[in-house]
Amino acid sequence: MDTKLSIWSQYYYELKIEDAVERFIRNGIYASELSDEHGFELLNRSDDVVSTGKSLKNFIDERNFEISQGHLWLKVKICSGDIENIYNWIDMYEAIGIKNMVLHCDNLVDTSFSKQEKIDKNIEKLTLIADYIRDKDITICLENLRLHFPEQKYIIDQNADDLLYIIDRVGSPRFGICLDTGHLNLTEKDHYKFILKAGKKLKALHIADNEGFSDQHMMPFTKGNVDFQEVVRGLREVDYKGLFNLEIPGESRIPIELRDAKIQYIKACYEYLMR
Repeated sequence: MDTKLSIWSQYYYELKIEDAVERFIRNGIYASELSDEHGFELLNRSDDVVSTGKSLKNFIDERNFEISQGHLWLKVKICSGDIENIYNWIDMYEAIGIKNMVLHCDNLVDTSFSKQEKIDKNIEKLTLIADYIRDKDITICLENLRLHFPEQKYIIDQNADDLLYIIDRVGSPRFGICLDTGHLNLTEKDHYKFILKAGKKLKALHIADNEGFSDQHMMPFTKGNVDFQEVVRGLREVDYKGLFNLEIPGESRIPIELRDAKIQYIKACYEYLMR
């Protein structure tokens, strides 16, 4: 396993991305997943998204900082008219040097379609994205999700089997999987099994903890019950090579100086898990 500790950039949500990078570096973190909050910030700077992306790439390269993973528009509804907008995100992220781009499927929550119909509609739209990225050196990483509303009876992307079914039918080698440990802890819980099932298709991680009843987005080893040692055991077995990226907005609603201090604990957790 070849991985690096990363914290998604929303951890410093009130800073522009360059200032967030500088703050991470001061606290000994040299990699981040670009959050969609910072994605929107960058998109709003100029209509020339490629130039914007290249400018950020120059900035991070000068500081030996890595942003190889990024979350595409978090609330995008690819089956409901938003798909064209995602291409600007892809082009900008590619210019930044982001190789693994996390994307949510569209669970079409306000429709009466059957589960299979929802799956088929997602495959249709993802196939269009696959065509768009055919010649790009990137991977679209579909993320396992959880039920968001009491009236939801099912989702189409809850586990590794769901995601592999979709990816197989899209038929593109440029699609992979992002494991969200917090989401899985609210559904099937067996992270080791998920990782082994995903295998080489596992390209990205959202590491977060919770107590099993809501998506609390906590850092490891607080009061949650995700078995992170089983997570790491699985990552070693599949020889995972992406970022060990923490998606922990539950830790960010405190003064920025205290977030700096929390990073020292996060680094200690990472070192403990990797030893």
